Amino acid sequence: MTARAATGRLTSAVAPAAAEILFERHLRTPDDPVAAELRPTSDVDRAHVVMLTEQGVVERETAARLLAGIDALRADDFAPLRHRPAPRGRYLAYEGCLVETLGERTGGVLHSGRSRNDLNATVLRLQLRRPYDRLLTETDALGRALTGQGHRWHTTVMPSYTHHQPAVPTTYGHYLAGVAAALVRDLDQLEHAGREIDENPLGAGAAGGTTLPVDPRRTTELLGFTEPLANSLHAVASRDLVLRLLSACSVLGVLLIRTAHDLQSWTSAENPLLRLPDDLVGSSSMMPQKRNPFLLENIQGKAAAALGALTAATTAMSTARYTNAIAVGTEAVGQLWPALEATTDAVLLLRLIVEGAEPDGDLMLRRATEGHTAATALAERLVVAGVPFRTAHHEVGDISRAAVTTGRPFEEVAAERLTGRPPQVLAALDPASIVAAATAGGGPGAASVLAALRDTTARLDLLHAAAEARRERWAAAEEALADAVSALTHEA
Repeated sequence: MTARAATGRLTSAVAPAAAEILFERHLRTPDDPVAAELRPTSDVDRAHVVMLTEQGVVERETAARLLAGIDALRADDFAPLRHRPAPRGRYLAYEGCLVETLGERTGGVLHSGRSRNDLNATVLRLQLRRPYDRLLTETDALGRALTGQGHRWHTTVMPSYTHHQPAVPTTYGHYLAGVAAALVRDLDQLEHAGREIDENPLGAGAAGGTTLPVDPRRTTELLGFTEPLANSLHAVASRDLVLRLLSACSVLGVLLIRTAHDLQSWTSAENPLLRLPDDLVGSSSMMPQKRNPFLLENIQGKAAAALGALTAATTAMSTARYTNAIAVGTEAVGQLWPALEATTDAVLLLRLIVEGAEPDGDLMLRRATEGHTAATALAERLVVAGVPFRTAHHEVGDISRAAVTTGRPFEEVAAERLTGRPPQVLAALDPASIVAAATAGGGPGAASVLAALRDTTARLDLLHAAAEARRERWAAAEEALADAVSALTHEA
């Protein structure tokens, strides 16, 4: 065992996936900003040139030379642009390089029928594909972990808590199934919020379209979009996509935070209903006995990032008129990237916790028993026996108070106080029996939990299929664009 592998009472280091997020990512070389901007930009350029050629706006020989020049820059990883001054932005420096290399008559046709306004709106959508898809993929994986563990622990009895107090009997699997049901709703909203990623703004120009005979449907096909945006002003003025994504991330983040709060409580020394393995906790630099479930705190912090970003982006957009605006296209959009990454990281970390947490079934059952969680079921049995609910509520409350005061088991005091009642009133008052009977209203009974898990899994499968179809469309468009470019360049 090395010092790096363990510390204090811990026998292993933090799980690699968590360590990469928490300790190592900031040490890596940041993503290349030149390639991050110019590779999707050049994809748009290639599709645009192919379309202009097919529309008869650009001669085929000119298009072939221009596409070859663009592909040469891409193959060279845009090396000529890495130290080139860009006082008016990286795109104009890139276009200027093409003009200098290929001449005005070739490089100068690239921007025909286009503005940086519709170009930027299009590039944003291409840049969003990877981080958006990663967020959906990780959220799906969390959903699968929740449903899988929900199946595994669907008969493990524990107290359900309200106001931090034991309430009614439930199971750990029922809890996980509840979180999974909320998560799949959030995933559905993320999918809905991201649909605008697949709408093509290209052709909108600065805001008023163009008099050139551009064909947005062709660039839509070549870039893997589903349809062009119908209104040129909307195409360049709106970045509601950013707000919708941040809003969906914020709602998801609330669920992650609330779940982390529960798990933090249930891994405490005072109420250790769950145990986390050594690779999901940390020690202390000073106190060797510590096992700190610190990933849960990271989840809470990261999951809150989207809400702050939504506030900043909304504020920035609300200062701008409804046309192309830097406050919208630059300042507001800039809030999106770190929020997407932080939300995705929070999802991944929670998945690790869900997969690794092991419930203490004996302690959970004892807490459910000592917390008098059978009280509500007892009152409901009295209702079936003909007692008005409010009367039964008071009577069972007296039983609970007497049990606490005397230190006797709840069931024992109930049997003493309710002599003469029908046998079924007092039969099987243990939490496990009550859980088994609680199938109505989506309760924790086994059949109910398993039905809920099947429903959630079916919803996850539908969303997963939609995500797969989207990836396949993007990949097919990438091949189609490469083929179209190759055909033109080899024709010349």
